[in-house]
Amino acid sequence: MKAWIPVTLVFALGFAAHARATCSYPQSPAAAPDGNTATRDQMIAAKHDFDRYNGEMNTYLDCLNLEMDAAPKDTSKMTPDEKKKMEQEQKILVQKHNAAVDELQAVVGRFNEQHKIFKAKNAK
Repeated sequence: MKAWIPVTLVFALGFAAHARATCSYPQSPAAAPDGNTATRDQMIAAKHDFDRYNGEMNTYLDCLNLEMDAAPKDTSKMTPDEKKKMEQEQKILVQKHNAAVDELQAVVGRFNEQHKIFKAKNAK
């Protein structure tokens, strides 16, 4: 039974460190190939790149959510300055989250638009 205590402590500390870790913003893929002129291989390669980006962006959003969830729930013992600072940090995290979601939708939307054009052009 005592062996579980150190293991549990390691996981708890790792989770706490991750919650306060700096979230890494993923790099957006290159522009989607033109659906009118792209080859099948170019579209497949672009799809893989956009899938990678989507996965990395979801990891980034999960990281932001962890940071938001790590904020203290009981603020009764905080000074007004501490409360104000925490509220500002939460506001910034929400803005980062919303901006990332907007960018993800725009970037993937542009690819989907070109993919739709490609499929229509190459339908048999």
